Amino acid sequence: MKKKEKKVYPIKFTEIELREKLDPESYHVLIEKGTERPFSGEYYLNHETGIYECKVCGNEIFHSSKKYDSGCGWPSFTEPIRPDAIDVQMDYSHFMIREEILCGKCGGHLGHRFPDGPSDRGGIRYCINSVSMDFKEE
Repeated sequence: MKKKEKKVYPIKFTEIELREKLDPESYHVLIEKGTERPFSGEYYLNHETGIYECKVCGNEIFHSSKKYDSGCGWPSFTEPIRPDAIDVQMDYSHFMIREEILCGKCGGHLGHRFPDGPSDRGGIRYCINSVSMDFKEE
């Protein structure tokens, strides 16, 4: 059986660069695959028009037109800004089976994808940590 190869992302940073670039909570979520507390994130209730970008590399990930209030406590989106903006991998941590969402350019952990989104918008929910993103208002 062939061992699964680790994906190589086009943008790379050293641990020192990442610790200088990110605050401790963002580092914990993006690099150590942590999760911010529900209902605590800066962008959970953001209703401005603009683009959400990866806090590590600036990759455009989601547009505000795809954001909706799922009531889950984290910013939720129905689809990424473009298919290659994200990478999806299986996550078997915490005795669960989930789809982990990573930045498509640097591999930073953003959140998870679930099949319980609005049926009129594709039925998918991208549940994303606010601390993993920056927001650029249009």
